[in-house]
Amino acid sequence: MSPTPPNGLLLAGGRSSRMRHDKATLSYDGQIQLERATKLLSQFCPNVHLSLRKNQNAPVESLNLPIIADAFGEIGPLGGILSAFASKPEHAWLVLACDLPFLGEDTLKHLLEERDTKKLATAYSSSHDGLPEPLCAIYEPSAARQLNHFFQEKKLLCPRKILMQTEPKLIDPLDQRALDNINTPEEYQNAVAEFFPQR
Repeated sequence: MSPTPPNGLLLAGGRSSRMRHDKATLSYDGQIQLERATKLLSQFCPNVHLSLRKNQNAPVESLNLPIIADAFGEIGPLGGILSAFASKPEHAWLVLACDLPFLGEDTLKHLLEERDTKKLATAYSSSHDGLPEPLCAIYEPSAARQLNHFFQEKKLLCPRKILMQTEPKLIDPLDQRALDNINTPEEYQNAVAEFFPQR
């Protein structure tokens, strides 16, 4: 019997300080990145939510996604994940950063096919250093307690470091570039020129 599909969580609450422009609203090949990510995640998750900072306006209002405001202050992606579990603790969450323009359908499909509900999380291992990729990963309901423990008791704010201590199921990426994020204007221009040429 197949497990219940996870909810989707798009993380779009970062300040994009290095980019100096909201990364969720960058355009690739004529489409806004947040729209691309929403369409991709919606293929696999019946309910997709948008994670934002408290009092942050939705980057793309036309998407009409339900918003989960970060209730933990600006502690980074972990705050968004914890807030999602606080909102719906009985659900698993497929967490996805909004700045992964190379991510394709095959990567998410493979992640779901390899999902192990007995583990706290299923994640890709980085093609660069072999460490867990926490922002394209499935977190099971059982992860909520552990995430809170590491946050409250050990003051760990980095999802990657938490995953390194909780033995998630790690899988190799199908596409080495799929999980590369874009952080600076230079990286954005290179990505547009190489992978999304103007027609």
